[in-house]
Amino acid sequence: KSLCEGLLKAGVAIEHACEMVAACSTCHVYVREGSASLAEADDNENDQLDNAWGLEAQSRLSCCIKLGESDITIELPRHTRNHAREH
Repeated sequence: KSLCEGLLKAGVAIEHACEMVAACSTCHVYVREGSASLAEADDNENDQLDNAWGLEAQSRLSCCIKLGESDITIELPRHTRNHAREH
């Protein structure tokens, strides 16, 4: 399961315009802790991240992050390519 799927299942309204096929950057998140337990971003993810608003070194696409056994801490960006979050 991807992080995006897990967030949606938990009731987090994360944007995912491409339906989680890594064809946009609307599910962009910042991985604040636990990134060492994740697989590195592949070329496709990195290409899409170039389109993300507020790109940082910790930026990832939540549809590309596979959930595992280790805890991670993420932050949702205030803006995406499609809209601005109010809270």
